[in-house]
Amino acid sequence: MQIRRYFPILQWLPHYGRKPLVSDLLAALIVTVMLIPQSLAYAMLAGLPPEVGLYASIAPLVIYTLFGTSRTLAVGPVAVVSLMTAAAIGNIATPGSSEYMAAALILALLSGAILVLMGLARLGFLANFLSHPVISGFITASGLIIAASQTKHILGIEGSGHTLIALGQSMAANVNQLNLPTLAIGVSVLAFLHVTRRWLKRLLISLGTAARVADMLTKAAPILAVGVTTYITWAFGLDHQGVAVVGDIPSGFPPLTLPGGDSGVWQELFLAALLISIVGFVESVSVGQTLAAKRRQQIDPNQELIGLGTANIASSFTGGMPVTGGFSRSVVNFEAGAETPAAGAFTAVGIMLVTLFFTPLIAYLPIATLAATIIIAVLSLVDFGTIQRTWHYSLSDFSAMLATIVVTLGIGVESGIIAGVSLSLALHLYRTSRPHSAVVGRVPGSEHFRNVKRHAVETDPHLVILRIDESLYFANARYLENTVTAIAAGQPPLRHVVIACQAVNVIDASALESLETINARLHDMGTTLHLAEVKGPVMDRLKKTAFINQLTGQIFLSTYDAWQALHSPDDHNSTHEPHCVTLPSSPP
Repeated sequence: MQIRRYFPILQWLPHYGRKPLVSDLLAALIVTVMLIPQSLAYAMLAGLPPEVGLYASIAPLVIYTLFGTSRTLAVGPVAVVSLMTAAAIGNIATPGSSEYMAAALILALLSGAILVLMGLARLGFLANFLSHPVISGFITASGLIIAASQTKHILGIEGSGHTLIALGQSMAANVNQLNLPTLAIGVSVLAFLHVTRRWLKRLLISLGTAARVADMLTKAAPILAVGVTTYITWAFGLDHQGVAVVGDIPSGFPPLTLPGGDSGVWQELFLAALLISIVGFVESVSVGQTLAAKRRQQIDPNQELIGLGTANIASSFTGGMPVTGGFSRSVVNFEAGAETPAAGAFTAVGIMLVTLFFTPLIAYLPIATLAATIIIAVLSLVDFGTIQRTWHYSLSDFSAMLATIVVTLGIGVESGIIAGVSLSLALHLYRTSRPHSAVVGRVPGSEHFRNVKRHAVETDPHLVILRIDESLYFANARYLENTVTAIAAGQPPLRHVVIACQAVNVIDASALESLETINARLHDMGTTLHLAEVKGPVMDRLKKTAFINQLTGQIFLSTYDAWQALHSPDDHNSTHEPHCVTLPSSPP
């Protein structure tokens, strides 16, 4: 059973038959056609030779078939990870140098090792620290940087930099190098891909084409752009007129490579590898879970860490680059009818055949065509609508998103994601240090209790029931002390305080000390402290302490039990308007 857990292939392979074989082969054919220009383009985006993208789409796909749990996830180079790769190794080596390639192999190996270790330790939950606003802001900013970085290839000029400002300044300084044939190719492909993406599917369906076939033809549009522009460049000798082309790509099997280099390089790349691992994992799991849900399937996030990790390790030993599960290719794989991870292995075979026999056909492929393919693909990642919705819904989440976008665009991708995560954690600590709390009263004629500021409820001048809507821990322990003390001081006839704990999942050591302090202070005031609705795991921990014996009051099973036992029927107020009780507005 343990072997089946770490080798998910053993769960579906024994039931593999003719029907899934045919479906997987068809999906593999479609994805192979799509992956060729994507793989070349994303290797170029990472500053690596084009063939590296092909190599990174062979062994990783085969290895993921063995260890991955998603039936339809397609692993390989993706835009955001390629950008992060370029930003990381661009700081320690010159693009095109042997040191640059060696650094890419190290980055893939480090990323793979980190992912595998996280999977073995079952640390998939760590990805939860990347909030959706931070991820959305990071991807939006990355999309803008990627699009800007490819503009130089559309114009046929030189440009460098890993921030929007640096790229803009560099290209502005070299705009006099503008190459008109390159510009014509780049703009034409951009227009063609935009038109086909937006209107081709609708047009084909209106002409009677099946919706699935129309969708596949639309997604295959980049292949037509690659074929046409490659032929035009070859036929008219545009490479001799300044149009940059892919050039000769070595044919043959992916090389066996051994990541090396001194320890200093490994140390410099560790943080980048960690960030690439987490971002790639979040993207991959998000896609995998979405597609699995459509077929009522499940994926195991911890096993996915192992699957992606081993895929990256395989990439590092076969001349590749960091990889993860790609959104567009996975969706195509899904819609093409892939039923098992075997479709990925068949795709790897297809790309291998291209690498062995067909690379001479793409020697005249213009770099501008690949750049246009990247721009159209990544601009779909730019989501200004989410920014607007987050602004209206939560200013704190918007601030984390905005910080991520601004720092990513102005400083770099690594700094951007660190800033976003740091601000998200800081805002979480700030919010939970000021937990929402409410004095509640009984809804007349029921066992329900609601906030006295919002509802007409029954109250008792000798009894206050305080509901705490957050777990109690070191950051908000002192705030709880001040809240209870303020209530007790502001209501002199008070005899009982009940803390309703239905939302409290944890009481840490600091909060326990605060409860002991509150208990002692109320005792000195002649007031009794009670607890209600304490959850089982919290109660189990409290029973191990002296607090249970020191508590001046009782622990009630429910808030209604506390109300029945403590309130005086002759003293209650039946209110018809929300009753105002002042609570502290900020922690000390």
